[in-house]
Amino acid sequence: MPIDESLPFLPVRIAVLTISDTRSLTDDRSGATLVERLEGAGHVLAAREIVKDDVGTIVEQLAAWIDDPEIDCVITTGGTGVTGRDVTPEALAEVCEKDIPGFGELFRWLSFQSIGTSTVQSRATAGVARGTYIFALPGSTGAVKDGWDGILAAQLDSRHRPCNFVELMPRLRER
Repeated sequence: MPIDESLPFLPVRIAVLTISDTRSLTDDRSGATLVERLEGAGHVLAAREIVKDDVGTIVEQLAAWIDDPEIDCVITTGGTGVTGRDVTPEALAEVCEKDIPGFGELFRWLSFQSIGTSTVQSRATAGVARGTYIFALPGSTGAVKDGWDGILAAQLDSRHRPCNFVELMPRLRER
C-alpha cells in the first residue's frame, strides 16, 4: 500500500504489554521485537510492562494505559492461544468498547502464509477503548513480525493511503 511522502509522519505513542507467566524483560524476545520495530518506524515507546496471564491483572494494566493521555495505542503480545491460561482476548473484551474484527482476520490470513493451518489456534484481536487502540498479537516473534510488518506498520503510519488508524485518532471519542 502506498505511503504519501508529501504528508507529515506523525509518531504514535505506543505501550507494549507482554503477557506471560514465564518471561522477564531480559528474555522477552517478542516484546523486544515490537519495541525495535516501532522505534525503527519513528514511533515513541510510551511504556513497556510484563504481566501474568490473569484477566484482572491484564485489565488493570490496560485500564491504566487507556486512561493515560500520553498513550495512543497499546500492543500486547502473548495469551491469545486456546489453552486455559490464554486470556488476553477475554481481558480485551472487558475494556474495549468497539472491536476491530478485520485485524484478527487479516492477521490470521497473513500468518497462514508462514505457519499454515496452525494459524487457527490464534485469537489475535483488536479494539478501541476510550479513544485508545489495543492490538493483541500472539507471543511468538514470528507472530509479532507478521502483525507489525503486515498490518500495524502501515496502519499506524499517518501517511498510508487510502486511510490509516492515525487519521481516525482525533475522532475515536466521538459520540
